Amino acid sequence: MSVDAGSIDPDEASQRASALHLDPGMTVQELGWDDDVDPVIRVGIEQVVGSELVDEDFEDVVDVVLMWWRDDDGDLVDGLVDAIAPLADHGVIWLMTPKPGRDGHIEAEDIADAAPTAGLQQTSTISAGSNWQGTRLVAPRAKR
Repeated sequence: MSVDAGSIDPDEASQRASALHLDPGMTVQELGWDDDVDPVIRVGIEQVVGSELVDEDFEDVVDVVLMWWRDDDGDLVDGLVDAIAPLADHGVIWLMTPKPGRDGHIEAEDIADAAPTAGLQQTSTISAGSNWQGTRLVAPRAKR
């Protein structure tokens, strides 16, 4: 699922992706891709890590899961549990959800409830563009 970077400003892409605190060489798995995802942040991630995003069929351990999720995508807890499976120790899930007022928005309380049920802890939330926000989820320290 490589991104066509032709029409995207590489400086903006790198700047937006820098908020995710990724490092070169990391493997980033993308889940929940659809036509509405933010191509700028996708290009930025690929620039930072130096490789394409891998999809849900990737059969190895990943450092980061980039999970696009909307309110009609099903049960968030189930989605998070599935996202944990390929995650390396100390791995991170970036849960990308539509911002308030956008189609598919998920309330912050719903994320706060779903994360611990799935065995995760919410650490921060960022603006990931004009339509998306990102919530950083990790396994609690005691489980690492």
